Amino acid sequence: MNPRKQFSFSRRDFFSRTRDGLLGGALTQLLCNDFFGGTEALAQAPQEPYNLKPKRSHHPARAKSVIQLFMNGGPSQMDLFDPKPVLNRMDGKPYPGSVEGIGNTSTTHVGVMMGGQYRFAKHGQSGLWMADVLPHTAHMSDEICLINSMWTDHPNHDNALYKIHSGRLFMGYPTLGAWTAYGLGSENQNLPAYVVLNDPLGPPKNGARNWTAGFLPPVYQGTSFRPTGSPILNLKAEYNQPAAATKSAQDLLKQLDKIHRTHRPHYPELAARIESYGLAARMQLSAGESLDVSRETAATRALYGIGEEPTNSYGRRCLMARRLVERGVRFVQIFLEEQPWDSHVDLADNHRAVCRRTDKPVAGLLRDLKQRGLLDSTLVIWGGEFGRTPTSQKSGDVYTGRDHNMQAFTTWMAGGGIRGGMAYGQTDEFGHQAVGDPVSVHDFHATVLHLLGLHHQKLFFTRSSLEERLTEFDHPRVLKEIIA
Repeated sequence: MNPRKQFSFSRRDFFSRTRDGLLGGALTQLLCNDFFGGTEALAQAPQEPYNLKPKRSHHPARAKSVIQLFMNGGPSQMDLFDPKPVLNRMDGKPYPGSVEGIGNTSTTHVGVMMGGQYRFAKHGQSGLWMADVLPHTAHMSDEICLINSMWTDHPNHDNALYKIHSGRLFMGYPTLGAWTAYGLGSENQNLPAYVVLNDPLGPPKNGARNWTAGFLPPVYQGTSFRPTGSPILNLKAEYNQPAAATKSAQDLLKQLDKIHRTHRPHYPELAARIESYGLAARMQLSAGESLDVSRETAATRALYGIGEEPTNSYGRRCLMARRLVERGVRFVQIFLEEQPWDSHVDLADNHRAVCRRTDKPVAGLLRDLKQRGLLDSTLVIWGGEFGRTPTSQKSGDVYTGRDHNMQAFTTWMAGGGIRGGMAYGQTDEFGHQAVGDPVSVHDFHATVLHLLGLHHQKLFFTRSSLEERLTEFDHPRVLKEIIA
């Protein structure tokens, strides 16, 4: 036999064998995903355990937990916290300059200058300015730091919400609460590290994407509690059985889980899934008690406006938030329904109505935390995704509302290491643009993480060989001027 003829290849033979190799490579990749969690996971050994056990912070923390009072829709900074005398004097006059870039609509819908809609006064020993529609919050002004120079990157609600929660303009990225749970875990293994309290009137815009874990393991995503009825379904077992039988079943399940994980050491999603099921079982022990505000005294419930209208609903959730952080929950968010602050029409009545619902409960939360010695270790955050324009917006033949404004808005913080009784940052004479000590969303996130003992550059998750961070690839600054 001719040896050269035995090992000769035709062009057709070559491409046929190449095809076999590609199919084999694809099969190998699929098997890796099934048995080892993918080649990316193989490169991450030793594998990090994804659970909610407490973790060490990067540096000493000023705050142990966060309550975020998210005001979705865009509260008006010049009407609530940042009075502008020049704007008031120009009420009804044309905007002095180009209206290009004003708001989020065409220039034909930009109206005249619109002065502040409420009366302002200085409050507390610090003399912070607040509008008269926030009388209860004003009494707590010496605990509050107003950040008047916040700005963001997009004037649309969807993108601005993604930005304020996750640091990115698009969906699919972990939120601040998820990063906090990932970085610190929880002090209570019978409750989620990250809890979301929604409004009975409906979910906020973007829904669960406001509290997603994104590419982080799902154990770190926000757990949404139902606003009416039982906060969590299926907390009670379908039937009663002896405690010894329950314990025996749980021990057997743990052994089976251990065997399953041993054979899949490089599959982080499996570990996170098992942890989530375990948390659901443990919640049967304490979740109901944690959310039962009827256990509080009548005086405490009255402090939050529970039993009154229109404060009952928001007051109940504020009190639930205090009970949760008191029990070791790391991050609690309270949402309103879809965009109640979005006042394109009749801002005066719109903002007054939302303030009536939220002002007393918010002040009650601050006062209650302080009385119990919890305010020093709990960071309270109030704010929305952007602010409003100094010009009015046309609706029919009248101009009574304000459009979206991404160039300036107000957020405030209290407790958790924050210097109370101060206003940080400045806007121009119309409240339209941050001009002094501007604060980006990434600056805001870096500061919150810092107060929790986390460094924004050291907190990352490796994905596709890239170190992903809440603050992206930016170089934000921690606002040390507002830290006590």
